[in-house]
Amino acid sequence: MNDAALPDPVPTDPALRALAQQSRAWPFVEARALLERFRAGPPEKGYVLFETGYGPSGLPHIGTFGEVVRTTMVRRAFSLLSDVPSRLFAFSDDMDGLRKVPDNVPQQEMLRGHLGKPLTDIPDPFGTHPSFGAHNNARLKAFLDHFGFDYEFLSATECYRSGSFDAALLLLLRHYEAIRQIILPTLGPERRATYSPFLPVSARSGKVLQAPVVHHDADAGTIVYEEEDGSRVETEVTGGRCKLQWKADWAMRWVALGVDYEMSGKDLIDSVRLSSRICQTVGGRPPHSFIYELFLDERGEKISKSKGNGLAVEDWLAYAPAESLALFMYQKPKTAKRLFFGIIPKTTDEWLDLLRRYPAQQPAAQLDNPAWHIHGGAPPPAGAEIGFTTLLNLVAVCHSESPAAIWHFVSRYRPEVTPESAPIVARLIDHAIAYYRDFVKPQLRYRRATAEEAAALADLAAELGSAPTDGEALQTVVYEIGKRHACFPDLKAWFRALYEILLGQPEGPRMGSFIALYGVPETIALIGRACAGEDLAAPAV
Repeated sequence: MNDAALPDPVPTDPALRALAQQSRAWPFVEARALLERFRAGPPEKGYVLFETGYGPSGLPHIGTFGEVVRTTMVRRAFSLLSDVPSRLFAFSDDMDGLRKVPDNVPQQEMLRGHLGKPLTDIPDPFGTHPSFGAHNNARLKAFLDHFGFDYEFLSATECYRSGSFDAALLLLLRHYEAIRQIILPTLGPERRATYSPFLPVSARSGKVLQAPVVHHDADAGTIVYEEEDGSRVETEVTGGRCKLQWKADWAMRWVALGVDYEMSGKDLIDSVRLSSRICQTVGGRPPHSFIYELFLDERGEKISKSKGNGLAVEDWLAYAPAESLALFMYQKPKTAKRLFFGIIPKTTDEWLDLLRRYPAQQPAAQLDNPAWHIHGGAPPPAGAEIGFTTLLNLVAVCHSESPAAIWHFVSRYRPEVTPESAPIVARLIDHAIAYYRDFVKPQLRYRRATAEEAAALADLAAELGSAPTDGEALQTVVYEIGKRHACFPDLKAWFRALYEILLGQPEGPRMGSFIALYGVPETIALIGRACAGEDLAAPAV
């Protein structure tokens, strides 16, 4: 996976398939559970259907990416385990009535005049598409296409109005009362009094109405509802004249499309349960469900659009490759995780480490390596033994936002590494500069060394002058100096002092690797400036 494309699905390999049957990686665990549904034979429709849903009243967000990338991982695991074809539908609920005007769109007053109407019947406030729904659907498809996801787009409006859902709608109409009895206990008294699974689309106002339904006729395929002025109107439930309430709609979609697998967040547990009951009530089979945990902010609070405490996909991609975000989504999907800017470097380094370990692993271990799932079974070479955090600190100590300046050090450290031979490193340098500029540079806080610390630093500089220049040897030298000076109760305190005095940060890279990359003479000069009390926040003259 790169910023623009996912690789093709892995080819079938009998030996690899046997190993996949034992893999502990959660996408394989999910794929095996899904395969159990077809023990008696493949689905009649001839393929296994994965689905992801999208509410197009807003723009695609990081949860959209997470759901599609995780579903894609399970789908690819399934393709290794089975020869049954599969498809992925990205379904847009674009026939929903607009309940409120989003804060981040133009022409607010115009949109307020269309509240209640299907999104596909509302003019596009941006003026680029036939409707607001079409505009947001285009944004969704562009978003998914950017990452190269293999999917088929479906519009609720097209499915309802084309008649694709007609048979399923009539089926639910025949179970009208049974569906009501499933939903009514979950509602308050006021909603319970008027609840109907069918929402008529008013021929007068064009709105999707939460209207009382006073009669339904399964044989005629109609309902009678009360219009906003109190008059009674009979309408067919087919052809887009009605839309179903959310939980009934989800169940109807499963039945109409034959959905076999769908993920959803923890906040939809009750919806999954109720929709599954409705699906079973009308004779359908609910899909295999996977419930993932929601994201938390830096303080451990639930991320909320209204609070504005979230992190957008474009935010992450400004500072790290898409593969690192895919790794974040892969890791412990059933555990609530903190999603904030500070985790980006750590996650990026974890992704790089997975890439480096992959080639030497046995096939079984490779299937358990998240890199297999992130890269569709074909992880690329990592490019060089250079971590993202190390690059960040190199940028910081150079006080440079010039890629050419950073490449000077990288090429000296690894002459064979060039932007052409190591495209991952080239991307990382650009991201490191952006992250340094926006997050590291404003927070740099250098401190003066104490007399004891200055003595230790001088000792380190002296030892570096005659030390080998490879990272491991340099790391050993750093360790030995820290042990030699009693002012540091442990090595942790020694390294913290190095980070705070030389790098202006409370945490930092593996010092041996950093010194090898930055250069021994440059490190000695840096130590000299620190011991002399110079301002390390300014580039050396």
